[in-house]
Amino acid sequence: MSACVTKCLLLLTILLLAGCAVNPVTGRQELALVAVSTQEEIELGQKTFPKALQKMGGGFQDPELDQYLQQVGMRLARVSQRPDLPYQFKIVNDSVPNAFALPGGPIAISRGLLVGIDNEAQLASVLGHEIGHITARHAVQGMQRGTLLGLGLSVLSGATNNTSYGGLTQKAGQLAASLIDNTYSRDQESESDRLGIDYMVKAGYNPLGAVQLQAYFYSQIEKGADPNWLTGLFRTHPFSKERMIANEQYVRSRYAAELKTAPFNREAFQQATLSVRQLEPGYAMYEQARKQEAKGDLRGAISTYLNAAALAPDQPLIMTGLGMAYLKAEDLKSARIHLARAVSLDPNYYQSHMGLGYIYLEEGRTDLAVTNLQQSLDLLPTGQGAFLLAEGFAKQGKKQQAVELYQQVAKADPNGQLGQTAAARALALGQ
Repeated sequence: MSACVTKCLLLLTILLLAGCAVNPVTGRQELALVAVSTQEEIELGQKTFPKALQKMGGGFQDPELDQYLQQVGMRLARVSQRPDLPYQFKIVNDSVPNAFALPGGPIAISRGLLVGIDNEAQLASVLGHEIGHITARHAVQGMQRGTLLGLGLSVLSGATNNTSYGGLTQKAGQLAASLIDNTYSRDQESESDRLGIDYMVKAGYNPLGAVQLQAYFYSQIEKGADPNWLTGLFRTHPFSKERMIANEQYVRSRYAAELKTAPFNREAFQQATLSVRQLEPGYAMYEQARKQEAKGDLRGAISTYLNAAALAPDQPLIMTGLGMAYLKAEDLKSARIHLARAVSLDPNYYQSHMGLGYIYLEEGRTDLAVTNLQQSLDLLPTGQGAFLLAEGFAKQGKKQQAVELYQQVAKADPNGQLGQTAAARALALGQ
């Protein structure tokens, strides 16, 4: 079938599926090229959320804080227009101040944003805003208008193949990255601001927390925002002084009584977040080490990573950074020690498994290498991880599996060095 005919058939299919969707918040009919049901919305979120967390450092390891965050989030979600969605609230282990929501219920707040917040009402403002994006189906609206349509349909179709790289898992990872990077319009941000404030009040929080939070955001802009803010929250959630003023007017005109009586719950918040705030000096050192490493100063980076580990002991992300720096410095023994420690502290982060898998390959411990590389790909499919796994399969004598995986890497990266090397390896094995 020619490419032209295929495109025409795809266009015809889209036009036949086009219709209207009802906005659960406004009740208005909205044009949708492809209708996405609530169940499909939930499925999209559940398949992409784990990949999104992996791309941002994995989840932050603190069960008590996780439980606290879930309690605050559900307190807001229950009073929203869509209380029956399977909401999840997670802390992503990223120093960049950020928060994001995916279709159907998943919401994340970064460690970097959490430590800048002062009270529970401010936290409720962040989470309420993200719940507003979900209840108003803002991400779904973008997909229905064509943005990310192909990726979304691929994930929903469930079509995949037998290998860990490619197919559904790869597309879910691509969709997760695209949804995180998706920028909301000013109208969508304003709608989510108002919805979040409404949810705060219904849940018993002082809406002044939302005003305080936006004043904090504005202070970051006014003093010349740190690049972390510009690459995180302010990039995907456009902020302006006008938006801050509009929200304060909304709060003071609509909820004047609640401003005088509703609580902020500062003490409960400070107690719940004490451990993560105590770790911040160590993570600040970790970020400094990453900058040194990026500039090629491996010796200095390793020294700084060690200082970070001393200030914030047993933090798997810091152990991973240290292990990967040792790996670049070709100190495989030290790299293995720290990456193995990272995996023991948190077995659910792709990079520590991938680094450990590479070391085991180099040491000739092929079975351990394959196990770790498969775990890495299960958590987040990457070309590098797939190439290394293909190497492991080849060493195990699993020729067909190795060839298939090399071919997929070559297809995904046809012009890159990794893809071209994979193509050559596949050709050599296939002879």
